[in-house]
Amino acid sequence: MKVYQYKKCESCKKAIRWLSEKGIEHELLPIREKTPSKKEFLEMIKSHDGQLKKLFNTSSKDYRDPDVKERIPNLSQEQIISLLQERGNLIKRPFLVGDQIALQGFKPDLWEAAFQPKK
Repeated sequence: MKVYQYKKCESCKKAIRWLSEKGIEHELLPIREKTPSKKEFLEMIKSHDGQLKKLFNTSSKDYRDPDVKERIPNLSQEQIISLLQERGNLIKRPFLVGDQIALQGFKPDLWEAAFQPKK
């Protein structure tokens, strides 16, 4: 499991605590300095049923920048991935990817369901 996070993010802290309490091994990566790979973004896009807007931290100052917010609707998926890789603060966090799991934001019930054994 890879967890892209920002140390001061409360949702990230809760998610990391949850993973630790469940005994789920994970690697922490600083989302601003080391953004997810294109492959990881594609996995997350698939988990969001293709909804690209769900990739964004819409409450960030970077997202509210008119130059960014106005451009987003006109960008291709490829361009959005590039933008997010250039500006890690735009990515909704925590961003967790692992073996057939791709989760963004921390909602304990969704995380619990994602980690249940597949039947």
